[in-house]
Amino acid sequence: MVGNKHQKETRPSTKTVRWIQHPLIEPAKIEARLYQQILAANVLKKGNTMIVAPTALGKTIVAALVSADRLRKYPDSKILLLAPTKPLVVQHEESFREFLKSTTNSLTGAVKVEERIKRWEESQIICATPQTIESDIIAGRYSLENVSLLIFDECHRGTGSYSYVFLAQRYTKQAKNRLILGLTASPGGDEEKINQVCENLFIKEVVVKNEDDTDVKPYFNPIEVEWIKVDLKKEQLAIKNHLDVVLKNRLKGLKKLGVLRSIQQVSKKDILRARGKVQNRMSRSATPPRECLLAISMLTAVFSVMHSLELLETQGMSNLYSYFQRMRQKKTRAAQGLLKDENFKAAVNLTRQAHQNNLEHPKMGKLIEILKEAREDKQQVIVFSQYRDTVNQIHDRCQKEGINAVKFFGQASREKEKGLTQKEQTEIIKAFRMKTYQVLVSTSVAEEGIDIPSVDLVVLYEPVPSEIRMIQRRGRTGRANKGRMIVLITKNTRDESFYYSSMHRERKMKKQLANGFTQPEKPLIANDEDVKVLDRKNTNNADSQDEGKDNKLVVYVDHREAMSGVTRELSNLEVSVEPSSLLVGDYQISSDVVVERKSTKDFVSSLIDKRLYKQAQELVENFSKPVIILEGQDLYSSGLHPNAIRGALASLAVDFNIPIIPTRNPEDTAAMIHRLAIRELDRGSKEVQIQTERKPLTLQEQQLFIVESLPNVGPVNARRLLKEFESVEGVFNATTDDLIRVSGIGRIKARNIREIIESKYSDTSKYSPEQLTEDKPIINGKNKPENEYKLENTKK
Repeated sequence: MVGNKHQKETRPSTKTVRWIQHPLIEPAKIEARLYQQILAANVLKKGNTMIVAPTALGKTIVAALVSADRLRKYPDSKILLLAPTKPLVVQHEESFREFLKSTTNSLTGAVKVEERIKRWEESQIICATPQTIESDIIAGRYSLENVSLLIFDECHRGTGSYSYVFLAQRYTKQAKNRLILGLTASPGGDEEKINQVCENLFIKEVVVKNEDDTDVKPYFNPIEVEWIKVDLKKEQLAIKNHLDVVLKNRLKGLKKLGVLRSIQQVSKKDILRARGKVQNRMSRSATPPRECLLAISMLTAVFSVMHSLELLETQGMSNLYSYFQRMRQKKTRAAQGLLKDENFKAAVNLTRQAHQNNLEHPKMGKLIEILKEAREDKQQVIVFSQYRDTVNQIHDRCQKEGINAVKFFGQASREKEKGLTQKEQTEIIKAFRMKTYQVLVSTSVAEEGIDIPSVDLVVLYEPVPSEIRMIQRRGRTGRANKGRMIVLITKNTRDESFYYSSMHRERKMKKQLANGFTQPEKPLIANDEDVKVLDRKNTNNADSQDEGKDNKLVVYVDHREAMSGVTRELSNLEVSVEPSSLLVGDYQISSDVVVERKSTKDFVSSLIDKRLYKQAQELVENFSKPVIILEGQDLYSSGLHPNAIRGALASLAVDFNIPIIPTRNPEDTAAMIHRLAIRELDRGSKEVQIQTERKPLTLQEQQLFIVESLPNVGPVNARRLLKEFESVEGVFNATTDDLIRVSGIGRIKARNIREIIESKYSDTSKYSPEQLTEDKPIINGKNKPENEYKLENTKK
């Protein structure tokens, strides 16, 4: 097993190996390292703990030691280990199966619900993705009551709306014998961020181990970091000069409009912040000032130019060329304005020429030199790049140079390239571990947690400004032997600023952790008494008048909303959440009331693509009391004219008679749905009839349905025929000459219609089965069975 090999390979060679002896630990599987035993003992003694330690110092081993002790103390309990990715979950499953004498299984979204429930019931140790566990907990498939240890791997993710936060809260509330262990190599350098993670995961103790600690040094392989600088080629410098002029001119324009105070060292964050201020100003005006519209266009253009410069400086000509090609397809004022700018046009033309001449970024040549040297030395290498396009270019160049490389990226599909499945990812890592491939060319997906102990060299095609990501990438080497990392940097570009930024943040993080940090003012739940106090407070809150009723509250949630923050918060409010495939709406509260939840972004999007009014029509057709919840506080920040948004709101309220309730965030939305559910319960709403099928067709819809079934008559012609002849009977009685008078009905169509109406029925059709199903379908000109001719669901 990988973890076991890692311990064998990095232990001091001059010492006799001693193994951990424990009734639940397999013999000769875990080496007895004093610092790991002390860490485990402290967790068991002090309670909820975060362990911060470099990759390869055995945080998983500590988790296994703590797990063994908890299972011995509570033999009927379970251990739940959460990890952010499926490959990492599988890796932990393999580790715990080898280390511990217990039943271990994994739960991910790829496992069917019935099988997940079975595995949960049968297993002592469960390794899972947090989203899967959250979904099952909300649906009530099992609870965390009997979990005696909850492990958060890569616990620095425990912020915001990430599933770790919800599960920590639910675990603290449900479990009988609670203990939380957080593991990370890089919690971040911001004291506020560390405090937030501790508060969200109910951490009381933070223990830091690093390579300089006396008890760690014998097991730690130092990592040599080298940065190699390259100069932009003259062709790139020419393009950069033109783009710099474009950027400077627009920054000057924004300063003149009062949007920016200075044009020196303006970052993307500054532009986004300025855009938000302008959009807020626009939302307060019935008619947005012309200068605001101009400013929005200029800010969008500036952002595009900045991204162009970043691609030019850090990636290469192919990436920039592709970006310019995509920009040509845009019809926005900002894009069209840039394409008319003489300097921008010059940059585009020079980029096209460079691309046609196969000009590469100077980093590419240097990288190939490094990889060839590594090939001679038979070294295993990981190359990281931020962009998948660059990963493809590096891989293609390796193939041409005879370097045995493989690509590794995420599961999301991009344009013409499909993402890798979990199985494909696992197979690639396994093959790389077995040295089937010498070079792994990867996006950031391989930064976190993937255990590849035999890597000799890590190469960063570009530095990243995040200290967490730099630490994660560096941690891929130095496990078996002395490690090495090379960072490729383009001189006098964003590469340099990104690199120094990450180094500064890492130093700040280490200093912060070394000096300790101020515990958050909000008390952390640490023991049974604290939980009892919290429960008493919850019992005495403003909704205590609804006690006894809340337990009966049931809200049916469309499966597309199942993993939203709203569903999570409804579960926290003790609403029984029932996942369902709703035909209309997102949350059905009663047979009369349904809620369509729209974020401000989705509202604008559905207005642009015209889904909004179709959804509104469906709501009023299927429910007597539909409600739209509009969530967010940035409705007018999309760039769409505010009057268009106001017009849509007015139409929903007046034309469709649908109430629109504003909420601030998912938590506020959940509270509103909770209140609506209580109100419906108070009104005596009993059993809910779930709308999974469309209501019976209206008379008008049935008439259209019948006429549309005539040969080659679609919805438009059906309406014309009914309008002309006033009834279905009138259409059926019309002669061929009468039918021809209707626009869209020619002589051939008219004859076919009359033939269908006049022909006698016979069990022996003159049409062969092949003609009916494959050749020229008769009904409505479409090869579909009759029961498929229903109005299609236009819900998003």
